[in-house]
Amino acid sequence: MLSPKDFCDVLQSFGLTQYYGVPDSLLKNLCTYIDATFSKEAHLIAANEGNAVGLATGHYLGSNSPAVVYMQNSGLGNVVNPLTSLADTAVYSIPMLLVIGWRGEPGVTDEPQHVKQGQVTEQQLDVLDIPYVVIDGHSNLRHSLPGLLAQMAQQLRPVAILVRKNTFDSLKDPVSSHSIVPSKNYPMNREQALQVLLPLISADALIVCTTGKTSREVFEIRKARNESNTDFLTVGGMGHTSSIAMGVAKVNPDRLVVALDGDGSMLMHMGALAIAGTSGLTNFLHIVLNNECHDSVGGQPTAGGMIDIEKIALGSGYSKYFVCSDEHTLREQWQEISNGNHNLSSPIMLEVKIRKGARSDLGRPTSTSAENKQVFIRHALRD
Repeated sequence: MLSPKDFCDVLQSFGLTQYYGVPDSLLKNLCTYIDATFSKEAHLIAANEGNAVGLATGHYLGSNSPAVVYMQNSGLGNVVNPLTSLADTAVYSIPMLLVIGWRGEPGVTDEPQHVKQGQVTEQQLDVLDIPYVVIDGHSNLRHSLPGLLAQMAQQLRPVAILVRKNTFDSLKDPVSSHSIVPSKNYPMNREQALQVLLPLISADALIVCTTGKTSREVFEIRKARNESNTDFLTVGGMGHTSSIAMGVAKVNPDRLVVALDGDGSMLMHMGALAIAGTSGLTNFLHIVLNNECHDSVGGQPTAGGMIDIEKIALGSGYSKYFVCSDEHTLREQWQEISNGNHNLSSPIMLEVKIRKGARSDLGRPTSTSAENKQVFIRHALRD
């Protein structure tokens, strides 16, 4: 495997010392090294991949030096617009290095949400006219990267490194994050909060769960309790949970619709909050499980612990905001939410502050995404 330090040292020799990106489990060891080694001035975790490309564009415009943008290949969809309408050689010709984790690579077993993306990743880079190299744990970085980086510098264009699974070695020495203050030690983690929440939500309600460990934990809780899993498990499409739930709420005005969201997901496409807040939907409850980190891909920090979610929600038009950080307060707040005496004109938000971390033996849904979809639709139609 490759040393994250050696990788960054090679990039530094070509003047690449600034990093923007969205953490990825496949790049976890590299992301951990970057977060621990580079100062807050040299590294910023972005809300989404397009945000990171925008930051890298601004970095170049302000310094005449290219930056590194790291992401999972699922994030390529978020960068198509800024890459084609800003960074492309036909427009502003902005050099930058994209470091892309190749989830769902053909021939490599992965989760269903990554299969299609993995199949088309190389074609996407070709269509976008982005030169790239593929690296793995046996690559000679001083042989494979110089030509690509020289092309970036000489032609003033984005280029990419496509990173295969198990490329980067784990860090030998303990590291600590420089970016954001570590998550607080709240009494509940996400699974414990879900164990309290799920029985409180009416069986008739329609629940949409965010991608990552939240959906996995909801599935396991239902299974352990021998309950029918009628929840929609959003295994992909990070950042779109609340939008999916809002779409469900619009066509089911007589049903409570609950979005079980995460702080990283909420931040990724935060404009959806304004659309929800001004939607006039009074049957939509947006629950944000805030552990201040990207827990499903390595625990890298988000801005979830540094922003005022209450002001954001109310300023976006949500009718009410509730917050809790322990089981007792959660039950109290749920009772207040459920009493129905709010004279609502728009959705409600409940922020549940939790500590990060999950069980090491956490499983994955055994039903397929197609099966989950059909069960949810039948529940929505009361079939």
